[in-house]
Amino acid sequence: MGIKGLTKLIGDNAPRAINTNEIHSLFGRKIAIDASMCIYQLLVAVRVGADNLTNDEGEVTSHLNGLFYRTIRLLEIGIKPVYVFDGAPPTMKSGELTKRAEAKKAAEEAAKKAREEGDLEMAEKFSRRVNRVTPAMIDSCKRLVRAMGVPAVEAPCEAEAQCAELVKNGDLFATASEDMDSLTFGTSRLIRYLWAGTASTASKKGIKPTEFALDVVLQDLDLTLPQFIDLCILCGCDYVDGIKGVGVVKALNLIRKHGDLQKVVDTLKKEKSYTVPDPYPVEVLRQMFVEPIVTPAKDVVLKWKRPDVNAIKKLMIEENQFDSAKIENGIKRLLAAKQKTSQVRVDSFFKRATAPNEAERAAKRKAVAETNKKSKKSKTQKSSTSTKGRAAKAKKDVT
Repeated sequence: MGIKGLTKLIGDNAPRAINTNEIHSLFGRKIAIDASMCIYQLLVAVRVGADNLTNDEGEVTSHLNGLFYRTIRLLEIGIKPVYVFDGAPPTMKSGELTKRAEAKKAAEEAAKKAREEGDLEMAEKFSRRVNRVTPAMIDSCKRLVRAMGVPAVEAPCEAEAQCAELVKNGDLFATASEDMDSLTFGTSRLIRYLWAGTASTASKKGIKPTEFALDVVLQDLDLTLPQFIDLCILCGCDYVDGIKGVGVVKALNLIRKHGDLQKVVDTLKKEKSYTVPDPYPVEVLRQMFVEPIVTPAKDVVLKWKRPDVNAIKKLMIEENQFDSAKIENGIKRLLAAKQKTSQVRVDSFFKRATAPNEAERAAKRKAVAETNKKSKKSKTQKSSTSTKGRAAKAKKDVT
């Protein structure tokens, strides 16, 4: 789910933080990719009618086909991907996972009914919602990625949190994910539509990567990072539902007015028109984003190696019966692309300008407030003096 309504909130209140560029502008960048999200998208996109691709054993292979070719495409563009895989989900996410499982079950039943009624179009529509990413699929993806010479990082918990850890440490340029909670975990840059932007139809559909800059988001929303995290929780996230009647705009206004989530929750509990979820453990929810379970960046080794051609052929051709000629051609492209990713961007030699830090922003706000206060006081004094003058003149004229 990510953060409910956050994309629109940023678009309406901090549009300067959003930039849409051609995918080739990311040449030379090292990018953390939320692997589980990408695999799910491939299961939806790589199909023959309503069905996934399968091998001779009837096992789904759509994810391998898509991952192989789109990784090659990223490398051909000059992007150096790092795939980060989810670990065990946090306990607090169990409610969201249950909802997703129920939704898939409902879609599966709807697809079955549509097939029985002969409505193939609706059957295909609902079948796309039934996809399940199994441990075996994840393991095969890790094997493929590593055989291609690309780093595969196994997060102890949430992949988005691990991506953010690597980006915050300066090891990588950005996190690529469709979930906006990557910003809540503190990634300095989030790129959406990167994966879709590598598809062969991306140009025709006008799909381009969209970058969100966290420092500009904070500056233009006039929030500190802790306040932004509180805002995201209040909007509704994977760990707790939103509060009915509190949309993203109201959530922003409440955080600005009260300063932090606990004060907002205490205020809303006193009002009969709002029902705050019970429990609503503010400090625990904050810690899920402030101190998530991750492997420290210093302990993560990132190396882009020469592809293991034999390992690729074994997995793709021998075990999963992909067309040998197509895989051979893909390997040629992969080897050629590896040369491109060794090139360095010119701007990597320069330090990137950043938005003002929290202290500077606070000082600026205080200075503006003081100036406005003095200006208002001065106008009041002038108005008072002017009024007295007019009254004295009027008295004199009467006399």
